[in-house]
Amino acid sequence: MKLLRRIGLTLAATLVTTGSVLAQSVTTPTPVEPQIIVPHCRPMLVPQDIVIQGVDADVRLLDQSASTRIEIRLHNHTSRMREAQVLIPVPNGAVIHRYHYDGLPDGGEAKILPREDARRIYDQIVRRLKDPALLEFVGLNIVRSSVFPVQPGATQRVVLEYEHLCPMENGRFDYELPRSESVSYAIPWDIDVDVRATRPLSTVYSPSHLIEARRESGRQFEVRLADSASLEPGPFRLSCLMEMGEVTASLFAYPTENGGYFMLLAGLPADAATDARLESVRREVTLVIDRSGSMQGEKLDQVREAALQVLAGLDDGEMFNIIVYNEAVDRFAEGPVRKSKTTMQRARNYLDGVKARGGTNIHDALTAALDQDPTEGSLPIVLFLTDGLPTVGQTSESVIRTAAIDGNHFDRRVFTFGVGVDVNTPLLEDIAWETRGTTTFVLPGEDVEVKVAGVFRKLSGPVLAEPIVTSRDAQGNPEPGRVRDVLPRRIPDLFRGDQIVLLGEYVGDQPLQFQLDGRFMGKAKTFRFSFDLDEATTRHAFVPRLWASRKIGVLIDAIREMGAASGFTPGGPIEDPRLQELVDEVVRLSTEFGILTEYTAFLAQEGTSLARRDLVLEETADNLMERAIRTRSGLSSVNQDYNSQILKSQTCVNLGNRYWNAEMESVTLSNVQQIVDRAFYQRGQRWIDSRAAAREADQPDRTVAIGSSDYTRLVEQLGTDGRAACLSLNGEILLIVEGELILVTE
Repeated sequence: MKLLRRIGLTLAATLVTTGSVLAQSVTTPTPVEPQIIVPHCRPMLVPQDIVIQGVDADVRLLDQSASTRIEIRLHNHTSRMREAQVLIPVPNGAVIHRYHYDGLPDGGEAKILPREDARRIYDQIVRRLKDPALLEFVGLNIVRSSVFPVQPGATQRVVLEYEHLCPMENGRFDYELPRSESVSYAIPWDIDVDVRATRPLSTVYSPSHLIEARRESGRQFEVRLADSASLEPGPFRLSCLMEMGEVTASLFAYPTENGGYFMLLAGLPADAATDARLESVRREVTLVIDRSGSMQGEKLDQVREAALQVLAGLDDGEMFNIIVYNEAVDRFAEGPVRKSKTTMQRARNYLDGVKARGGTNIHDALTAALDQDPTEGSLPIVLFLTDGLPTVGQTSESVIRTAAIDGNHFDRRVFTFGVGVDVNTPLLEDIAWETRGTTTFVLPGEDVEVKVAGVFRKLSGPVLAEPIVTSRDAQGNPEPGRVRDVLPRRIPDLFRGDQIVLLGEYVGDQPLQFQLDGRFMGKAKTFRFSFDLDEATTRHAFVPRLWASRKIGVLIDAIREMGAASGFTPGGPIEDPRLQELVDEVVRLSTEFGILTEYTAFLAQEGTSLARRDLVLEETADNLMERAIRTRSGLSSVNQDYNSQILKSQTCVNLGNRYWNAEMESVTLSNVQQIVDRAFYQRGQRWIDSRAAAREADQPDRTVAIGSSDYTRLVEQLGTDGRAACLSLNGEILLIVEGELILVTE
């Protein structure tokens, strides 16, 4: 306590004497030392008597103008009055509109410290506490205030409101709320954003967090942080695209030595939900229903109700058919029929007569659905449901997969549903992914009707069907080699509220040109976009990280697909050059970007040497062989497909490397840290830069002590590229800076 008192009083004195830009301190001497509170930052090393219970952020955006209201709840869990010295990072150019805390008639006082003064305070705290947490906010201004008193056992409410202008680029404005990227950050946040614009808004997108967005009108969205993301760390980012034509697109670029990574974000027009042209885009829906013996009872009853909901959701004049199967395949009609009162009554009668018995002939049921002559001018959709493995007819997974994908001559979208866990999950996932559909698993105890209806509701009126994006030169000709590893390889159809998030690598620094082809509102159309790369920046570190996540998902999918081949049955050979090549790339990307999966989670374990690449490759291959290749059904297979879907379609970063384990339990890894565009692995009290993994056993070229003059210069050096946050980790840090291996110590 003596040390704490000395540190607190010294810090308070230092803050008060920094200059006139500081807030007025409390004039009445207090009998206790002040606490350092930074609600946007992980807790610092000093023991805290005042804790943060939660933070609410309400944001109002009108084009570039942003008004942010932050309410912080401070709780004093001691029996004494306490004082808090509160530091809040804010964007450059921010202006305080209001500051208030309970307990004073005037509500309190706070002022913004310019980033140079904020940096001096950071340095003072680092030198005294040997804790560099605040370095995440180097380059930002900071609001400082004194909160006194916080009564014993009481909760104090602190409110800050500030305004600033968001950067604008080609019709896109980007809002950012600074917060720590540390996975040890565990303060719940509630974030609500009211987005308005003077022009129609195409879409809103967050690369940092899962959000729930509701369009209120053509020029307004209501956005909130999803409940599941309330504890997710990292700056909250929100990008808003104002409409510029029928399809609006924007580009985020991250530069590398000879090119970089890009993310193409595209949204639909604001009036797509009400556009009369959508009425001409008709759907042809085929329901394929498993009626094998295992479907008896409640499952079949739920499926009947789901089928009736789907048919009721079709507009009059749209087409449908019903195929039911066990060991044999039966059809409601030889081909799709037009919805009417008469055909609906016949469909009800047909479904009422379906009984569950017999085996499961998946191959013939799929073939029957895909071989139907298509309805001209309609979007053909198949909803395929099964609760078991193929037991009758052709049962080879690879043959069924080939028949469904290569035999899909009419380009039907297949949405698969696995009821229960006794299904071949990679087969259902592959069929859906390759046909622009999705896979949904209905776990035991879940309602089939709810899951099927939830998917079908999203398939109302395709605004842009069969989208294809290609790279072009300035004259509109194909430009081979300009972009590579573009993901996803096949873009799904876009329905109301959907957006395109396309990631890849680019070569060179000349403007990028893209061409988007597809059926827009039922008619073939072409859209062209051109983007300068002048705004490419390391601040867009989420771009390569999202690309790497998707790439790892695609590689794991390719490995899982090997399990369908006879050579990879249990007990089969594991030495295969294809597998070795895929495993090597999974390990490289996982290590470099700090993106771990259930197969590579051991990289985060104490005792795993990142420098022993041979051992890392061997363990990864064993994990993939046992889990991804040999496990084809059961709960421990369902979890893999959950993870696969998340990876392949990831649109926001996953700082905690959260995944589902074999028991469908959520797992988070805290000893791997993604900071800006770097990844660090914890070994004991040391954090190792992934780029230094091969040299972790080497003697460092230089050792730098926290708080020294060399340390100050290192912060400045990294700060020029926006990477000073790499030094914010608690403990020793081994990292490479401009080719030099540096060890940062206390």
